[in-house]
Amino acid sequence: MSTILIVDDDAAMRESLAETITDLGHGTVAKESGQAALDYLRTKRVDAVLLDLRMPGMDGIEVLKRIQTHADPPPVVVLTAFATAGNTIEAMRLGAFDHLTKPIGRQDVVDLLGRMLPKEVRSAGRSEQLNSDVIIGHSAAMRTLQKSIGMLADKDTTVLILGETGAGKEVVARALHAHGRRAQGAFVAVNCAAIPADLLESELFGHVRGSFTGAVADRKGAFRDAEKGTLFLDEIGDMPLAMQAKILRVLEERVVTPVGGKPVPVDVRVLAATHRDLATLVANKHFREDLYYRLSVVPVVVPPLRERRDDILPLAEHFLRLTEAPAKVLSADAADRLRRYDWPGNVRQLKNVMERCQALVRSPIIAAHDLELHTTAISTSAVHAEPTDLTDAVAGLERRMIEAALAESGGNRAEAARHLGINRQLLYTKMKRYGLSEAEASEIPTRDVGNDDA
Repeated sequence: MSTILIVDDDAAMRESLAETITDLGHGTVAKESGQAALDYLRTKRVDAVLLDLRMPGMDGIEVLKRIQTHADPPPVVVLTAFATAGNTIEAMRLGAFDHLTKPIGRQDVVDLLGRMLPKEVRSAGRSEQLNSDVIIGHSAAMRTLQKSIGMLADKDTTVLILGETGAGKEVVARALHAHGRRAQGAFVAVNCAAIPADLLESELFGHVRGSFTGAVADRKGAFRDAEKGTLFLDEIGDMPLAMQAKILRVLEERVVTPVGGKPVPVDVRVLAATHRDLATLVANKHFREDLYYRLSVVPVVVPPLRERRDDILPLAEHFLRLTEAPAKVLSADAADRLRRYDWPGNVRQLKNVMERCQALVRSPIIAAHDLELHTTAISTSAVHAEPTDLTDAVAGLERRMIEAALAESGGNRAEAARHLGINRQLLYTKMKRYGLSEAEASEIPTRDVGNDDA
């Protein structure tokens, strides 16, 4: 049996709420003022508080603020007959579980207590490592991947990690480093798609002071920063052709030449990743064939989340536990919805959804309707008319891909461009072409959705 503290200066309201809550099998304590409630809470614990907003003396907002200073405050629901945008926002900002308008009926109380005082929750357990880089999953596909990591970890072989955006390619790269003989060395990650072509050479190989305008000091570069460790070249499929030739030479000779400097030998393991089809890029002369074969000696494929559904719930629970706040848990209906969803944004999208639920859901238990607020629709094709020709079909697909990328990146256009494998200027041009203004783009995440490979 739970104990509910009712704080309201209206005696009739206190009695009505107390009667309903008692009928539902819970105990109640009623106080007529905010100060009386705070005095009671100094020595007693309750499981939840129903708090009136407008009361003589200390109002509900001030009482809520003081309750929240307690070491382990109970959930507080603010009740008012005078709801405004201002008092609603302020109550939720201060940590209210919910903000409801009077009068509330019996079914409202039933629903409210059901959310505040869940009787059965999924056990979250404890993760061996509470960090976003640990590999989570016991599906057959992940077991195969984990075995490959184990066999390759101590090797210096260059590994090409393949998989869809958000599938977890960087996590695999970090695992290869952490479990191998180079674990004591540095792990340096460079996103080849995020660095302008004219700066990439300096970023990778370094430069000497005065070698170009702005080079005010020597720079070692990523290869030498990763000495005795691992260099991870993410999205290598976006690397310019001229730079590909230089990377190939480094892989073959293990020597880098800083801009304006002399060759320097390096001892570093190189891992590369891409979501692109490199074989197709080679056929279209957009990627060097010799570099492709040099990288793909040992390809490792990270399966998309939809192909390892047994891993969805362990991943979701892991991400919920990464926060410093008490971790929320998933209801049975929420867990079922997660398992059935296709996750076009893969593990990264699941991580984002769990972070949003942890931040925005007041209840300690996450229900299916909470996920509907934060996940993308499983398919957007149903809301688009069937195209009548190839041009229309391509344009429709391109627009939906841009919308999905903007939604998945939370409206960050630079990140969306990286996901799509295009530069930002081209993304802006296409957004303008399809009528996706800056304002409309910023609305996409809240309309459809619920950034680093997870």
